[in-house]
Amino acid sequence: MDPFVVVVLSLSFLLLLSFWRQSSGRGKLPPGPTPLPIIGNFHLIDMKNIRQSFSNFSKTYGPVYTLYFGSQPTVVLYGYEALKEALIDHGEEFSGRGSFPMFEKASKGKGLGFSRGNVWKATRLFTVNTLRNLGVGKRTIEEKVQEEAQWLVKQLKKTNGSPCDPNFIMGCAPCNVICSIIFQNRFDYEDKDFLSLIKKVNECIKILSTPECQIFNALPILLDYCPGSHNIFFKNYTYISNYLLEKIKEHEDSLDVTNPRDFIDYFLIQRCQENGNRHTIYTLEHLVSLITDLFLAGTDTSSTTMQFALLLLMKHPHITAKVQEEIDHVIGRHRSPCMQDRIHMPYTNAMVHEVQRYIDLSPNGVVHAVTCDTKFRNYIIPKGTTVITSLTSVLHDSKEFPNPEMFDPGHFLDGNGNFKKSDYFMPFSAGKRMCVGHSLVSMELFLFLTTILQNFKLKPLVDPKDLDITPVCSTFSTIPPTFQMRFIPV
Repeated sequence: MDPFVVVVLSLSFLLLLSFWRQSSGRGKLPPGPTPLPIIGNFHLIDMKNIRQSFSNFSKTYGPVYTLYFGSQPTVVLYGYEALKEALIDHGEEFSGRGSFPMFEKASKGKGLGFSRGNVWKATRLFTVNTLRNLGVGKRTIEEKVQEEAQWLVKQLKKTNGSPCDPNFIMGCAPCNVICSIIFQNRFDYEDKDFLSLIKKVNECIKILSTPECQIFNALPILLDYCPGSHNIFFKNYTYISNYLLEKIKEHEDSLDVTNPRDFIDYFLIQRCQENGNRHTIYTLEHLVSLITDLFLAGTDTSSTTMQFALLLLMKHPHITAKVQEEIDHVIGRHRSPCMQDRIHMPYTNAMVHEVQRYIDLSPNGVVHAVTCDTKFRNYIIPKGTTVITSLTSVLHDSKEFPNPEMFDPGHFLDGNGNFKKSDYFMPFSAGKRMCVGHSLVSMELFLFLTTILQNFKLKPLVDPKDLDITPVCSTFSTIPPTFQMRFIPV
């Protein structure tokens, strides 16, 4: 038989097999558009505006539907009711971690973010307990954040009111907080190694948020054969991991098992206690991945949110004026803000919440997976199926937040001007996979932003109405545009 005919017949067979495999299971899964062989539904998704694509699909197929990214089915949950039912009411079944090939290739499935099963459960339990022991959520860590806020003020004063790009400066403060937790150390804001670390963190997050990355995650076979920014991601991830490994080695040489200083010490002490256990998670490889996860998440979330907050506050000077009036009334100019102040500052608290809601930092969270064959509503979702949770659909729900595309702290205030909680506030996701550092991030945002506004007037270089607040990209994480501004001491 002609070799060309053999190739054509083989490809045709593979295409038909792929289509059959996709079609055979669709009777159990939620409805969705018919996938094409190999590419699935990629041709129907605007990779530059996934949020709008997901919204359009929900109008056709309802709040629970199936999309194919390549040959693999993915269940999308859209809207508060669907997310609550899955992540909270059926939390155990939806607590799995979906496939994210770029991160898994870098971390080798270790750490916290992309580990699974018993490894994830043990790692999360250790992480939550250790962060609590180190003061997260308590006065101990609040003092560290307050101290870092004053270092941030000193650095901003060095700009002397001249135009500056706040990107790196806003990254330094939360990075120093997470560094003090992980290895009991903070850095000068002009330290070259420190700035290099922050630069590589920023690059990693930007790469993960590109449409190109989404294609590689759906077709991971391309990772080893195609050029692209994913190679920069792997290089940066390795750089960060190697840096942290050196810190671990330093800790091994100076470890005192009776006096743990930081997160690394707690892990190394547990490792000594688990010595000889072949199934332990307490290996150096796992520790490197774990603290790399904490380093990336602990730096990016607060840094990016603060950059957006500065843009939004300059864009809406009347909101900034109300916040600063409240700061003057409750705190004044002669002491540092503290978390106790938040109770008496409903407008400032509402502003911080509204920044997080409005920017929608992680539009779809991190992919979930079901841990067993799961009956959900009228469907059967097979074990291991990837699940995407549209956080956008909750944070921008027009019934809960009138005019959701407007930046308005009133979304979190009642008729009397008191702070109003909302079950729809899910910037950190919800359920068993909710971000372990959400309380730390909330503390940082309130204390850092309040301290900045206590000490500076924010001045844009253009008319406020001309400020561009459009994200650069917003798939894995929403990335703010590059901008310059002035910090004018008050």
